[in-house]
Amino acid sequence: MYRHLKTLWRKPSEGMGDIHKNRLIRWRSEAVITKADTPTRIDRARSLGYKAKQGFVVARVRVGRGGRKTPDVSGGRRPKRSGRFFTLNKPKQQVAEEKASAKYRNMEVLNSYWVGEDGKHIWYEVILADTSHSSVKKDTDLKWIAKGKHKGRASRGLTSAGKKSRGLKK
Repeated sequence: MYRHLKTLWRKPSEGMGDIHKNRLIRWRSEAVITKADTPTRIDRARSLGYKAKQGFVVARVRVGRGGRKTPDVSGGRRPKRSGRFFTLNKPKQQVAEEKASAKYRNMEVLNSYWVGEDGKHIWYEVILADTSHSSVKKDTDLKWIAKGKHKGRASRGLTSAGKKSRGLKK
């Protein structure tokens, strides 16, 4: 089943048709960070460590597309130095993870994955684990995240997207 889901998500606009389009329309009117009941891409979530039990939260995060723009300045400055458009030195996925981490302060970002994009926004689903929850502490695969040294993984660039932007993944 997961193999078929993976092939559908390669080109969601072709494979899922109107379902994906309607999802994007609905997501546009939602808040920037929305708690999802279940992962949209269960195959991807499971491969990144998600488990359907207490202590796990999936947050859908909307990030704006395109570069950044500084406000136009008035007054005496050299035109040569008034560059207004610049690119952020980290990927949108890492920005999404940081947004989710800031909203859910008591949780740690496990990983994230792409779920959709339109002309203005990109959506990622971020998997968060509650480090103080007993089901996470007892889980043999995930009890490492409950240790203190893993605090603030998203902001320190220790998630998969963060490591990739730092050149640590080949």
